[in-house]
Amino acid sequence: MPVLAVLAIAGGASFAVAQGGAAVQGTPAAVTAAPAPATTPALNIRQIYDRLESAGYRDIREIEWDDGRYEAKVHNAQGERLKLYVNATTGAVEHSKLRH
Repeated sequence: MPVLAVLAIAGGASFAVAQGGAAVQGTPAAVTAAPAPATTPALNIRQIYDRLESAGYRDIREIEWDDGRYEAKVHNAQGERLKLYVNATTGAVEHSKLRH
């Protein structure tokens, strides 16, 4: 019958399995340090402005950072005033509202 012993060593975890007189030691996969996922930096205000302009928005005003995304006040091609909610990483418009 296999014997499993789990030990906490120096803030980490280790395990040892003894079976048939042979002992195996190691670190469980769940405890090993994985590299942090790469994060894509947010675009700056100038890059957001350029992307909105390329998408056909005009009279671009008040680009602001709010809750992890940009908000911009613009006019569309039809001259309507809009408030845009822009993805900070991709520059894509996630949502828009008519402004009065």
